[in-house]
Amino acid sequence: MNKIETYIILLILGFLTSCSSSELIEVWKNPDIESFEANKVLVIGMTSDLDGRKVFEKKLTATLKKNGVKSEKSLDFFQKSFTDSPKTEEDLITMEGKLLEAGFDAILLSKVLAVEDRLTVVQAYRNMDKDFRNFKDDYYKNQDIYYEEDYYEEYEIYHAETSLYCICPDKERELIWKGSIDITEPENVKKAVSDYVKVLIWALKGQKLLIIEEEITNENIDL
Repeated sequence: MNKIETYIILLILGFLTSCSSSELIEVWKNPDIESFEANKVLVIGMTSDLDGRKVFEKKLTATLKKNGVKSEKSLDFFQKSFTDSPKTEEDLITMEGKLLEAGFDAILLSKVLAVEDRLTVVQAYRNMDKDFRNFKDDYYKNQDIYYEEDYYEEYEIYHAETSLYCICPDKERELIWKGSIDITEPENVKKAVSDYVKVLIWALKGQKLLIIEEEITNENIDL
């Protein structure tokens, strides 16, 4: 996807989400992947706020299922003690093996990074496609979010990222897509989660990822 296509997508999304508490700021898609459908997706919400994590993972998995995507919450898959302490890279490799055994071939990893002003956000976006290229590294470097109570401070705007990783056994375990989303009403958890999920699902559909919309053909039209 070239810069012009990205700009057009962002303009459309900006218009559609103008009344939303969440706004898609930037997207990155693996240029070697045109579309991607998964058999089973693990939804992970990285946050120390257990209630917020429950709301987010429940809403996103339910919405994915409504769109025909088989998915499961990390709260249901992980042991309760999994996020209580840091995991080594070896632990995460073992976890990926268990995910494959359970039939998962994709992970949607969402995390919130607090930002104070727009300038900070823009600077963070510049390295968007240079960050983590696989799930293991992303999780390993950000797992402090789970158990450090003072990880977040109070800000008016939250910058969140959702990354789609392939963990297919016959393919390279790689980053397929990443979207950066600003949350402007983080204090209203249910509204923020609902708006965030709507923007995320819309973006995934538009990029032909996970949710592949059927093409309209003459056979689909009742005459």
